[in-house]
Amino acid sequence: MEKYGDVTIAIDIMAINKIPFVITVSRHIHFGTAKLICNKSKTTIMTLIQQVVRAYHARGFRVRNILGDGGFECIRNSLADMGIMLNVASRNEHVPEVERYIRTVKERVRAIASILPFRQYPPRLIAEMVYNAVFWLNTFPHKDSVHATISPRTLITGLGIDYNKG
Repeated sequence: MEKYGDVTIAIDIMAINKIPFVITVSRHIHFGTAKLICNKSKTTIMTLIQQVVRAYHARGFRVRNILGDGGFECIRNSLADMGIMLNVASRNEHVPEVERYIRTVKERVRAIASILPFRQYPPRLIAEMVYNAVFWLNTFPHKDSVHATISPRTLITGLGIDYNKG
């Protein structure tokens, strides 16, 4: 906890079929979140960030830094009031952790969509496919995580998976 108690979160906005999601992933812990948003306003983004920060604080972690692109510059002062430093990537640059996470989520959503017997997908189904992909990414331990056998989901939420349930 001493070494990994201060958490850095990478954040970005992902769109699938023009449906926007706020995606976050933490360094070292590799816990990811996804939330469907109706708009990209400062209030909406701050509400989601506060929810994520509360989840980390509930387990004893302190969010100290948030990495994002220029679209998050508008929330710098609000984050400073919370004691969080915002680090914005340069123009035409991205935060690699969250960009890789977004590519992984999109790949898994495409895999789910490929086995469904539909030609078009309602927005709610797309959102649920994203939530499913993020759930399973958090369920298994990451090879570079802070713990070799405890999943990111268990570290942050305290909830595990009962593999014996049928």
